[in-house]
Amino acid sequence: MGKKIKKVVLAYSGGLDTSVIIPWLKENYDDPEIIAVCGNVGQTGELDGLDKRAKKTGASKLYIEDLQDEFVNEYVIPTMQAGADYEGYLLGTSFARPIIAKRIAEIAKKEKADAICHGCTGKGNDQVRFELAIMHFAPEMKIIAPWREWDLKSRDEEIDYAEAHHVPLKISRETNYSKDKNLWHLSHEGLDMEDPGNEPQYEKKGFLEMGVSPLQAPDKPTYVELEFVKGIPVSINGKKATPRQIIEKLNVLGGKNGIGLFDVVENRLVGMKSRGLYETPGGTILYRAHEVLETLTLDKLTAHKKRELAITFADLVYNGQWFSQLRKALSAFVAETQKTCTGKVRLKLYKGNIINAGVWSPYSLYNEEIATFDAGGDYQQADATGFIRLFGLPTLVQTAVEQRANAGRKAKVKKHTGKRD
Repeated sequence: MGKKIKKVVLAYSGGLDTSVIIPWLKENYDDPEIIAVCGNVGQTGELDGLDKRAKKTGASKLYIEDLQDEFVNEYVIPTMQAGADYEGYLLGTSFARPIIAKRIAEIAKKEKADAICHGCTGKGNDQVRFELAIMHFAPEMKIIAPWREWDLKSRDEEIDYAEAHHVPLKISRETNYSKDKNLWHLSHEGLDMEDPGNEPQYEKKGFLEMGVSPLQAPDKPTYVELEFVKGIPVSINGKKATPRQIIEKLNVLGGKNGIGLFDVVENRLVGMKSRGLYETPGGTILYRAHEVLETLTLDKLTAHKKRELAITFADLVYNGQWFSQLRKALSAFVAETQKTCTGKVRLKLYKGNIINAGVWSPYSLYNEEIATFDAGGDYQQADATGFIRLFGLPTLVQTAVEQRANAGRKAKVKKHTGKRD
C-alpha cells in the first residue's frame, strides 16, 4: 500500500469501527505501531476502561485529551451565538470533529507519525470534517480511511471480524446503532432507524440516554432562568457557572422534561439523504434562551441579516469548514451582534415543550411607552399617515406607470381596429 507506514496515529473512540481498525491496520500495513488518541468532548461513560481496551486490541499507547472546556467555549458557544442549525439539527457531531482532528494532528506531529487514521465511513460527513481539519494543521500527513479500503461491507461484518480477532466490544448485534455522544448531544443512526416509516422507540428502556420521552416526563413544569453577558451564558437559576457547567445542568433539566428530541431525514454533504435521531436537551434550551434574548437586543435589520447568515454558518460547520476564512469572518460579524446580548431569560419546560416565561435586558430595544395600546405614550399615531405615504411612494409611482402603459395599449388597439367606445 505504498510507502512503508511505521507509525499511525488513530482517532480512537473505543467503538466498533475504531476497535476493529487496530488489528486491520496491523494486518494490512505490515504491523505498524498504533498510537490511539481519544478527544474527550464529554462522552460520559464511554471512557471507562478505554486504555485497557485500546492496548488489548494492539495499540502501543492511548492519549485521552480533555477538550471539554475548549470545545464549549471555542466551538459550541460561537455556533449557538450565530443561531446556526443545519435543517433543525444543532450540529453536535459537526463541531466536535474539528477540535478532535486538530488535537490528533498535533499529536501526530509530536509523535513523528507517518499517517493519521480515522474510522469514518465513505458515505458520511465525518470523513470530510476530519480530513479538512487534518489538511489545515498537518497538510503533509498521509490519511488512512479503512472504510474506503477494506472489504468489510457492514457493521455486522465488522462484528464478525472483531469476534474472529478477539476484539472486546461493548455492543451486541441487537443494540448496534451507530451513535455519537458528547456533552452537547447524542445521535442515533442505523438498524430500524434507516426506515423513515419506523417511529423511534422513545419509550423503550435504554433507547434514550440523555433524557426521557415527553410521555414519561413529569406532569409539573420546571422553570429555568438563564443569564447571559455578551451572548455567553454566565448563570443558571441565579447561580454563577461556566458555560460547560450550565450545559451540563441544562442537560439534566431538559432530559428530565423530554426536551430536545429531533428526528430528521437530513441532506448529507456527500449527496444522499440520511435519517437520524438527535438528543440535545441542554443545547435546545440554550438556543431558545439566547434567541429570546436577542428579540430584545437586536434591531430588525441586524436580526434578519443574522438569520440569513446563520444558514451559511451552519453549512460551513456541517461541511467541515470550521477553519475556513468565511467561518472566521462570520464569527466576527456574530461577535459584533453579541455586544448588547446581555440579560436574563426565564423558560418553562413541560413535556417536551419550551415555553417563554419572561425576558429582561438593560439593552432592550423594546419601549413600552411606544408599543402600548393604551392612550398617550411617546408614539403619535397621526405620524403614520406621512410615513405610509412615503413608504408607499414606489407603489404609487409603479401603479401610475402601469396605468399609463395600459391606456397607451388600449389607444393603439382602437386605432388599428377602428373601434370606438
